[in-house]
Amino acid sequence: MNETRRVLIAADKFKGSLTAVQVAERVTAGLRRVVPDLAVEALPVADGGDGTVDAAVAAGFERREVRVAGPLGQEVTAAFALRGETAVVEMAEASGLQRLPAGVFAPLTASTYGSGELLRAALDAGARTIVFGVGGSATTDGGAGMLSALGARFLNEDGEPVSPGGGGLAELARADLSGLDPRLSSVELVLASDVDNPLTGPKGAPAVYGPQKGASPDDVETLDAALAHFAKVLEAEVGPRAARYAASPGAGAAGGIGYGALLLGARFRPGIEVMLDVLGFAPALERASLVITGEGSLDEQTLHGKAPAGVAAAARSAGRTVVAVCGRLALSPEALLRAGIERAYPLTSVEPDVATCIADAGPILERVAVRIAEDHLG
Repeated sequence: MNETRRVLIAADKFKGSLTAVQVAERVTAGLRRVVPDLAVEALPVADGGDGTVDAAVAAGFERREVRVAGPLGQEVTAAFALRGETAVVEMAEASGLQRLPAGVFAPLTASTYGSGELLRAALDAGARTIVFGVGGSATTDGGAGMLSALGARFLNEDGEPVSPGGGGLAELARADLSGLDPRLSSVELVLASDVDNPLTGPKGAPAVYGPQKGASPDDVETLDAALAHFAKVLEAEVGPRAARYAASPGAGAAGGIGYGALLLGARFRPGIEVMLDVLGFAPALERASLVITGEGSLDEQTLHGKAPAGVAAAARSAGRTVVAVCGRLALSPEALLRAGIERAYPLTSVEPDVATCIADAGPILERVAVRIAEDHLG
């Protein structure tokens, strides 16, 4: 074997089975069964959705915890990551589906207020650049809750605050953004997302993502109308940019919190691109000769801005060989090659039973990594 071989493991989580950190640990263990002294660098990655803070912490950021409001108003402990003046904030930490009680959905009333509190905590910690990873939300409130936590006021005809959640925006008569935290104007806010949906319409947040948050067809209609009304009222407050932002890519991310972030002056970038920059992927890639990426399911969605596609694109442009690990493989060899992935190694290639793969993902992934070492490091 060529002694200069160095492997970079830059994989996302296997949702429901292994965190990105655990994926890297298991792959490392499997590779070293074949090449005991192999140089391995692990850089767990995320695309802005759940797991983004964990990936930043694994890359050397400090984990900070704060008590904030969950999507139903209950207090939860949420984390963000900080290194120097850069913070990584994950909206799912405060307002994600995982913050709802099991089996409970609240499509009309779930609020992003806690996400605003997390952003405020990052400001309090001295952050001058905030990467705001959005995805996995329980909410469809257009970011109204988040903006409220940061000092905005959304009032009904009686001058009272509207009810929390997207449904409450139907009662909105006046928006007042004059009380927004002044620190926001001097901070670089990056909206990191893997979706480019607009706020409303057939490809908007309620229509595309509402059903997975428990929204019925009637709820979707209600939420779409409420968010359109929200944007209309905001137009009276901030002018034509309110309508322009509503139609912008990323406005519909995470139940429309992307729209709220754009109103705060955020710059929209594909989540995986931002995270690769923040995590220091480029220098790690320079040191590697083989890159191993992956996620739980490699499928059509992977090709549209998910972490493995971003890793593979960057690695291919640097002339590196890329292979992928996954639980389930639903892409053809041709599609993988087009994405820059030479070959994928699903857990089902060593254990055909899917239920066993999910239950024993760690040991099975080690066996998969042995195959990778035999194929590429022999």
